[in-house]
Amino acid sequence: MKHRFLRHSRCLAAATSYAVAVVSLAAPSLAADAGAVPSLPRFVQTDLGIPGVSLNERGITVESADDAVKFRIGGRLHLDPAFGGTSPRIADGFGSNIEVRRAWIETYLTINDAVELAFQYDVNTDRTPIQDAAIGYRGIDGLVISLGNFKEPFSLQQLISDNNTTFVERALPDALVPARNAGFAVAGYGERWTLTGGVFGGNINTGVELGGIAGTVRATYAPILSETEVLHLGLAGSFRSYDQNDRSPSFSSKPEAFVFQTSLINTRAIRNAADLTRLGLEAAYQNGPFRLQGEYIRAEVGRDGLLPGASFEGGYVEGAWVINGKGRRYQLKTDYGADLAIFKGVQVGEDQRVSRGGIGVFELAARFSFLDLKDAAIAGGVERNWTAGVNWYPDKNIRLMANYIHAKAERSPAVSGRDIDADIAEFRLQLYW
Repeated sequence: MKHRFLRHSRCLAAATSYAVAVVSLAAPSLAADAGAVPSLPRFVQTDLGIPGVSLNERGITVESADDAVKFRIGGRLHLDPAFGGTSPRIADGFGSNIEVRRAWIETYLTINDAVELAFQYDVNTDRTPIQDAAIGYRGIDGLVISLGNFKEPFSLQQLISDNNTTFVERALPDALVPARNAGFAVAGYGERWTLTGGVFGGNINTGVELGGIAGTVRATYAPILSETEVLHLGLAGSFRSYDQNDRSPSFSSKPEAFVFQTSLINTRAIRNAADLTRLGLEAAYQNGPFRLQGEYIRAEVGRDGLLPGASFEGGYVEGAWVINGKGRRYQLKTDYGADLAIFKGVQVGEDQRVSRGGIGVFELAARFSFLDLKDAAIAGGVERNWTAGVNWYPDKNIRLMANYIHAKAERSPAVSGRDIDADIAEFRLQLYW
């Protein structure tokens, strides 16, 4: 507990210091223009008076005189309060009622609008502090080549930025998704389609050489694509071959709440794994402010000798309504990595911003998800979650989120194979720049 407190204290101190620095830089200009209406919220814009240097909603940007080289420093802070309970009760379910979910410092270097270098660092975690650490080349029209640590091309909800997810946490089947690993990827895209493939090792934080080698591919097509209407279809597959360094994969999931410390379902280590095959199906339809999205994911673990393999599956369906705004922008291409054909965040109009006298933008959402980690001799349990959420976007760099989750797990290892229910209310204050 003491270690966690000290870690969170350091995180909050770092994040607060960064925020204070930004505000301090902004102060001189804001004082000078106190009578004028700023074009951005006061806390995120100022004219620094230095040629080629700007401070705005995208952070601090330094540009060369000919705009050939741009360097940007940004970040994100996600603060998650939550409370709730389980039946039967788990004594250590909530280690704390508030956690710093993310506290990132992000840097991006763009050269001739063709080369992108990205580095993201989470000061809130000791285990996996490095997020994206990659270089991308997009100098060929319709093609992006990337090398480094970034997300494998698998799962629509995983590829959508943490800043733009509909709910506080991703749905249960995210436990079956590979997420970030070190590797090489090539992505192609056209007016309605994308195709991304890559080869990946392990995560840069835990060891690139661990976890064997994976080949992952994702293809998407949008038969309907306009400014107001999108129909997205996607298919992804991944095959990972394990070596002698790490042959014990495991899958587990918390009930879609980071603050909740216990995984209700958990396979624990699966010994003597030879390979892991993943399949993902995704679909989404957006019409104006309404969006419906869903995925089905399956993972199969092959094992050596006469040991039986194991199959796990999960899925979700979610719906969202932007009450007083537009639907999310659909983005086919990327600067680097594999996050093509995804939905971006909710946009706040100039007259809707609280800093302009507006009320912001509101979004309502609901989701059902399930994850089955029970197969053969592996009693990982089965979980189903129902989630309701409301998001408020008061300005372009701020989001407040509230989710209510009812989770039901069957044969949960957390309570010696019995069934368990959980009810959780979780919230998020999100700042990003």
